[in-house]
Amino acid sequence: MLGALSPSRVGDFLNCPLLYRFRSIDRLPEPASPAAVRGTVVHRVLEQLFDLPAGDRTPEQADRMIVPAWEGLQEIEPAVVAMFPQDGPEIAEWLASCHDTLAKYFDLEDPTRLEPAERELYVETLTDARLLLRGVIDRVDVAPDGAIRVVDYKTGPSPDEMFEGKALFQLKFYALVLWRMRGVVPKMLQLVYLGNSEVLRYEPDESDLLATERKVLAVWDAVRAATERRAFEARKGAGCRWCAHQALCPAYGGTPPPYPVQPMQPVQPEPISPGAASPAASG
Repeated sequence: MLGALSPSRVGDFLNCPLLYRFRSIDRLPEPASPAAVRGTVVHRVLEQLFDLPAGDRTPEQADRMIVPAWEGLQEIEPAVVAMFPQDGPEIAEWLASCHDTLAKYFDLEDPTRLEPAERELYVETLTDARLLLRGVIDRVDVAPDGAIRVVDYKTGPSPDEMFEGKALFQLKFYALVLWRMRGVVPKMLQLVYLGNSEVLRYEPDESDLLATERKVLAVWDAVRAATERRAFEARKGAGCRWCAHQALCPAYGGTPPPYPVQPMQPVQPEPISPGAASPAASG
């Protein structure tokens, strides 16, 4: 096997090759951000909500699930507590923002009428080029006629129209993997934006997914070339404002660490978490 890519790592490389290096090769730690962790907590509640009988999937019940989801996350990742000063009002304000974000979900869907086939579904497929494509899908719905809907929750706002294609890339990637795994092109891709109560829907076809595969393979060729040269360029962009590595970035006067003698190759698994995205695209 030559390597592996997830949508988040493709996005890293396209946005800033140096960020890809920091995350996938150097494996530099990044502090948790309130926006990203809010995304993780809300995703967890939406996953657990469908464990309940349909009649119990109410806004009130979901609201009661926020604090247990936050407490459970602290047990798994104790470092998230450091986001907030002790005995300050910040944690209460942040929890209130979690409640507000989750409440918007019920304006967009009625969970009492849904029975997802899969939640937090890990998917992977190996391309003919021996590149492993993988990721975690928030929700997969399957209709009685077998039609597949791929659903992803975003706790941030929907993008401007000119950036919709970039937003849909993640779901096209997942649709490609599902198509390779199951032999069926998903009927619908659906992005649920809780930040501003918008839903973006798209019906893909085989040509869409083949174009997505070509794009991913081209990115992997660029990753391999950069790895061979040990040259990952810094690329300034909107995401720089949230980047945890500005102090090491040449674009901001910093110096990257020495390239690892035995780098963690991108073929190695990287964490895939709904809270790993930047605040601009938290999901």
